[in-house]
Amino acid sequence: MERKWLSLVAVITGIFMLLIDITIVNVALPDIGSDLDASFSSLEWVVNAYTLTLASSLLVSGSLADLIGRKKVFAGGLVIFTLASLACALAESSLALNLLRAVQGIGGGMMFSTSLAIIAQTFQGQERGIAFGIVGATTGSAVAIGPLLGG
Repeated sequence: MERKWLSLVAVITGIFMLLIDITIVNVALPDIGSDLDASFSSLEWVVNAYTLTLASSLLVSGSLADLIGRKKVFAGGLVIFTLASLACALAESSLALNLLRAVQGIGGGMMFSTSLAIIAQTFQGQERGIAFGIVGATTGSAVAIGPLLGG
């Protein structure tokens, strides 16, 4: 397999995970609330902390990628996202979970802001269209599968 297609696999895996993470918790919120004895407002922040930090880190991450490189920012985001995901699974309080979800969102924002740029930089011509089509299919699948896995 050519290196550019391996890059695509890495990018779509990252996109899949960061998008599935938005929708997977929605269905799991009652169980999370029960396990952590969390209030309704605290449970709202399980979703909000992630999406707000993901969205707010997009512009900063994109600018950083222009300075130090897209792949470095993507890789850094992947590491942050993965470690925060592991820490979320081990969280023992709703406050810890919400703070870790915020960190997870920063990692997700770093990946998301660079993913399409990496693909545009890596692929040319018809292959670029194919690569973006695969990303689109991955995006739709992740959003649809999240609630199924969360419940």
